Amino acid sequence: MPLEPVSRAFLAELAAAEGPAIHESTPAIARMSGPVLAGLSGPGPAVGSVRNLRVDGSGGTFRVRVLQPEGTPRAIIVYYHGGGWVLGDIDLQYDHVGRRLANMTQSTVVLVNYRKAPEHPFPTAVEDGYAGLEWAAGHAAELAPAGVPLIVAGDSAGGNIAAVMTLWARDKAGPRIDYQVLVYPVTDCATDTPSYLAPENQLLLSRDTMLWFWGHYLADEAARTHPDASPLRAASHAGLPPALVYVAQYDPLHDEGVAYAKALEDSGVPVTLAEAGGQMHAYFQMAGILPGQEEGMAVVAGHIDRFVTAFAEGSVSHV
Repeated sequence: MPLEPVSRAFLAELAAAEGPAIHESTPAIARMSGPVLAGLSGPGPAVGSVRNLRVDGSGGTFRVRVLQPEGTPRAIIVYYHGGGWVLGDIDLQYDHVGRRLANMTQSTVVLVNYRKAPEHPFPTAVEDGYAGLEWAAGHAAELAPAGVPLIVAGDSAGGNIAAVMTLWARDKAGPRIDYQVLVYPVTDCATDTPSYLAPENQLLLSRDTMLWFWGHYLADEAARTHPDASPLRAASHAGLPPALVYVAQYDPLHDEGVAYAKALEDSGVPVTLAEAGGQMHAYFQMAGILPGQEEGMAVVAGHIDRFVTAFAEGSVSHV
């Protein structure tokens, strides 16, 4: 399937603007694109309630935003946003993602604004991610009725954090995570897979950009192989929660997402691998910009809905 035409037009507009690529920028300059894209997306939909809180992390605090739907929540979703551990936050496009996810799944969504590299390099993002998860589990009674499932979700670098959270929760006897949703996740530090090297995948996210992200997040290349940074390399994936792994066709990260789904499946974890045909990396946050975002949200919400229904019925096998 060819790249979706609105995505092609969007990339052409970016090229005509002649701005520097992310990997040719500083983090401060790259972060300036956030408000522009959020302005194109517009405000997210209304939800039942919004609370902004601060949570203690390792050596500092970070923000979380609690988005509760109208009516009774059916689940709690802890969401970690993308941006290469350097960009993105819960105020701009990801507020929109969180609001839509809350409404479409009838769930309380906790957006975790983990601290970013290079100011806060690895392992700050995963430590904040776990503190956010523990906060959500510890305050579950305030967020939803007793007994609803606890779900972790994230895209790109946020998918990386969500995957690491399942490993940490298992190995630290932490909060019980019932389901995981990984949208084009970073699962490995290798940058020589076919999807990384494919010329047609050097789009909004390129191999050079990922090297720039990794350089700011974890400069020690040898340390990147640790499962806390590359969850694909965990010694075991057994005992992890059922998963949706949702990859994009035109994405350097495509192959590592597929590999992670296989690793889960090989370890006996129920997993659904889905591909967004014709879509490039980052489309999932492009509300009102790329039409694939609507379909992507519908796919994720549909899988969560089916899982939550199965959970309530006492069956959480492959859905």
